[in-house]
Amino acid sequence: MAVNLSPNAALSHRGDHLARSHSPESQPESQPEGQPASLPVKHYDVVVVGGGIVGLTFACGLRNSELQIAVIEAQTAEQAAGRERAYAFSPVSAKILEGLGLWASVGPKLTHFQQVKLSDADYPKAITFHPEDGRGDAVYYSAEHQVLMGALQEAVGSASNIDYWCETQLLLGDVRQTIGPAERPSEVSRLQVIRGNERYIFQTRLVVGADGARSGVRDRAQIDTFGWKYWQSCITAVLEPEKSHRNTAYEKFWPSGPFAILPLPNNRCQIVWTAPHEEAKALLALPEDQFLTALKTRYGNDMGDLKLVNKPMIFPVQLMQSKRYVQPGTALIGDAAHCCHPVGGQGLNMGIRDAIALAEVLQQAAQRDENIGSLRVLKRYERWRRTENWFTLSLTDFLNRAFSNRFLPLLIARRAGIWVLEGMTPLKRLILQLMTGFFGKLPAYAHHHRTHRPRQ
Repeated sequence: MAVNLSPNAALSHRGDHLARSHSPESQPESQPEGQPASLPVKHYDVVVVGGGIVGLTFACGLRNSELQIAVIEAQTAEQAAGRERAYAFSPVSAKILEGLGLWASVGPKLTHFQQVKLSDADYPKAITFHPEDGRGDAVYYSAEHQVLMGALQEAVGSASNIDYWCETQLLLGDVRQTIGPAERPSEVSRLQVIRGNERYIFQTRLVVGADGARSGVRDRAQIDTFGWKYWQSCITAVLEPEKSHRNTAYEKFWPSGPFAILPLPNNRCQIVWTAPHEEAKALLALPEDQFLTALKTRYGNDMGDLKLVNKPMIFPVQLMQSKRYVQPGTALIGDAAHCCHPVGGQGLNMGIRDAIALAEVLQQAAQRDENIGSLRVLKRYERWRRTENWFTLSLTDFLNRAFSNRFLPLLIARRAGIWVLEGMTPLKRLILQLMTGFFGKLPAYAHHHRTHRPRQ
């Protein structure tokens, strides 16, 4: 369900009312130099820039707190929720959704992987993971964008302390100023935003960047990044195979790049096909029948004939890590903080863990009456997540480089390793814990145990 959050919608009206009701100073007032005078001022504790899955997960993590939150989204709610894409969704992410009270509505709409098979190209031997190798009722899940966004938007729309500002954009860099008594000064950011023909000033103690890999918040904060672009691009598409996918996911490591198959509801599958840039562009330019013929060489014959459900899309692949996740009054989460290779489906899951970790740190700080925008508080989040994310970035980079080649000694080692790992259950379980997010500090929201086992 997508909540209508356009400027004329009831929820947007509710948001304006809430902003005024908990912001007694939201009348027009004089502005600092560089900002227009006489704009209405909205007062928030936290302003989140980016109303996607990661930004809304963060907001939901604070919906039972005393903090007042604004979420800024450039698109309409329907556009933000409308992407035809699915994600590999880890058991830790599932536990976080349960802790947020969303699993009962989301869980039955996800595909529960009963097997995950890892193989080296068309080599017949594979490493097979089962639910008993992990800590849940599935090895992994596939979650469709519309399902996750629908649940998150509904939760945000019903929260009295969150205003979801859709079709809203930042106009200028923030102006920092000091307010409060001399014995306890506090810095705030003043952000100029526009929605329709209306302009506002948002005054906040903390700006959270959840606005993706080309983050404007990161740029405004002058936070540098490092990393590299891969020689590969990714093709994604949804298919309908002739035979049942049997809730089995595949990750096939070809010399040109990994090829993943994610099972979806209604016997559909999403592919994530990594290939060198020029090869990927050439594949996308093929007529549909020729594209499917090329696809079949990667997909195999286990599921019979294939039918395209949507038009294939392409995007480049990169590794990126921000040199800092925080500075006074600013924090980065999700792709604004880091990007990784899609092998292993780690990207969204890392962002969800960022979001809920930052929410936990802020809620604890607020309960102690600490300044949530201070570097002292924000560094707790950075220490928690940056090192863990760097480990995951390194792991995905290693997997891609180790398998995306025809170097004979590595080829022999890879295939010998498949034989060894398939027969060593303790080692398989350790690897699965690494890939599903259980290796490291878990947020409080993830310490929940389901008493039911929803099935697709």
